[in-house]
Amino acid sequence: MGLRSWLHRLTAPPLPGMESTREIGEVKMVCIVNHGLKMGKGKIAAQVGHAAVIAALNAIEKTPALFEMWRSQGQCKVVLKATDSSEIEGILHQAEQNGAPVCKVHDAGRTQIPSGSLTVGAIGPAGADELASLTGHLKLL
Repeated sequence: MGLRSWLHRLTAPPLPGMESTREIGEVKMVCIVNHGLKMGKGKIAAQVGHAAVIAALNAIEKTPALFEMWRSQGQCKVVLKATDSSEIEGILHQAEQNGAPVCKVHDAGRTQIPSGSLTVGAIGPAGADELASLTGHLKLL
């Protein structure tokens, strides 16, 4: 977290609903790439970008206080890899059961991936500790 973000956290008045997020601490977003699809680097970058934007827009709408915490902390994003879509689906299901916000990106099939393939799943923004319990076993991409 930069000096500007730290000062902002200390001095900014809390947003409505922010009081319940104080104990969360560090807030992150995790994007889980379907490594089994063998996507090229550019394709992965595009799909992760889609996931991050969708997750951020969902957070603005559904959990604005949590989004603001994430934004003020520097919008930390971590990209991990899963072996296949079923592993991603399982992790996202567990995250939903825990109340974490999730989103899925399915490819349109215009380039190298079959239409409808699950390319990336995203969790968050959410507390870093919660995300670690869900995705700590995955490797960085």
